[in-house]
Amino acid sequence: MESAKLIAGLTRMVGDVGLAEDLAQDALVAALEKWPESGVPDNPGAWLMQTAKHRAIDHLRREKRIAPKHEAMGRDLDTEGGAAVDALDTAIDDHVGDDLLRLVFFTCHPVLSTEARVALTLRLLGGLTTAEIARAFLAPEPTIAQRIVRAKRTLLEERVPFEVPRGDELNARFESVLEVIYLIFNEGYSATAGDDWMRPALCEDALRLGRILAGLAPDEPEVHGLVALMEIQASRLPARVGARGDPILLLEQDRTRWDHLLIRRGLAALDRAIELGGELGEYALQAAITACHARARAPDETDWKRIAWLYSALMRIAPSPVVELNRAVAVTMAEGPAAGLAIIETLTSARTLENYHLLFSARGDFLMRLGRYDEARMELARAASLTRNVRERDLLLARAAECARRSAATSS
Repeated sequence: MESAKLIAGLTRMVGDVGLAEDLAQDALVAALEKWPESGVPDNPGAWLMQTAKHRAIDHLRREKRIAPKHEAMGRDLDTEGGAAVDALDTAIDDHVGDDLLRLVFFTCHPVLSTEARVALTLRLLGGLTTAEIARAFLAPEPTIAQRIVRAKRTLLEERVPFEVPRGDELNARFESVLEVIYLIFNEGYSATAGDDWMRPALCEDALRLGRILAGLAPDEPEVHGLVALMEIQASRLPARVGARGDPILLLEQDRTRWDHLLIRRGLAALDRAIELGGELGEYALQAAITACHARARAPDETDWKRIAWLYSALMRIAPSPVVELNRAVAVTMAEGPAAGLAIIETLTSARTLENYHLLFSARGDFLMRLGRYDEARMELARAASLTRNVRERDLLLARAAECARRSAATSS
């Protein structure tokens, strides 16, 4: 619980996130050795920070790089002894919020690749081990370890400042932070590969990071929009798989199994994003879409026209073929499969999603609704060939087989 705070505070002090992580680990090891004998102190965080600072000063002295302010800090800590814990108590509370926010922007700096940002954020802020990150993303552990080491080295070599950016840079960097958190959540919500449909632990990690960020930046509407989106989507996790781990699609889910506490939290976060004013951003609009589903007690009560309108609004501020594909699904539900298929055909001819399995899955669904079963079977089979997730592949193949059965029944 204290690890991210320690790393953040120490990074501000020594200017090297790799060294800060080592110092924090040393302090935690010292606690494991001493607390069983002495008992857990009244303020564990202050004790850990004091211990880590001692070690930081010793390191800087050895490296002959200590600045006058660090020398003075070392003398104070040496003379005050145990009383220093009380003095540090207020200082830690004063800085911890700022330091954590700096650490968020630091680990999500655009100088790093997206993969490196995700791994480093999960390591330093999420508290995951390298092995846990590797398992979560189905990557070899040495690959993740190298990625994290390179990321720390890059931040040091590029002299990335440990600070919260200001002005226009703040908005640009916020986009990077939100992107990393949502990428983590999405990988947990719909795993891109492997044997499992979901990895709920990743969703929990992303939610924790989002909630921390909302607490540190309470006046940023898009932060609340992202939290709202993740809370509401996470509410469906218990209903998204069957007893054997088989995927259950949204319209077929048992809505009594949705987590209504998470829904209430998500709706409250969406209200907060709206109250802060201005045009709704990308994440807030997506949260508003998920809220339409959350408020519907049954699938046939879903306000698909509003969802289609919200996707149109999303296309205006964040245009992408994937958003247009989602709009096509909403239009199908609101106006019928022929209307949605017309949008799909435009996307298909543009070839921008030619390797995106959900395009062919959606087209297969629309054709199936129109009774064009042979065409639908081909599209669903193609979608199955493109996905790397075993559970999703099985679902798509089962739907393709159902089309074949319906086609045979129609012919006979």
